[in-house]
Amino acid sequence: MDQILGQVLRNAVWERLDMLADLANRADAQSLVSVARSELPRLTEGWRAMLSKHEPDERGDCPTCSTRWHRCKAPCSVWQVAHEHLVAGGLAPQQDLRRPWRRKSAAVPPQTRGQLSASESTGRHALVPQVVQ
Repeated sequence: MDQILGQVLRNAVWERLDMLADLANRADAQSLVSVARSELPRLTEGWRAMLSKHEPDERGDCPTCSTRWHRCKAPCSVWQVAHEHLVAGGLAPQQDLRRPWRRKSAAVPPQTRGQLSASESTGRHALVPQVVQ
């Protein structure tokens, strides 16, 4: 059950990121300002919450990424990605940011992603993949 819930949550997050990327690429200026005002505070608060979980402890280890048997020294991969996208990304050449880092083991096979019904793309019935023919 936890695995199913986890997949539903992940799908919802990916869909939200896709929607925001589409808005950034296709919306008119007035819509972009409106979206920026509502979404930027949410996104920055989300980054802050995630990064606070990865603050180094007194030994300089990331408490979230470390295990009992393997210590992960700061900066962990979460901080490295944050720096890459929030700081260095402004200096790097622009690239397509739509899921380049998404794992290949997604719940929906790549060949059927574009063929999902409308209810699945909104996450309402993501547990029952139905291919539209």
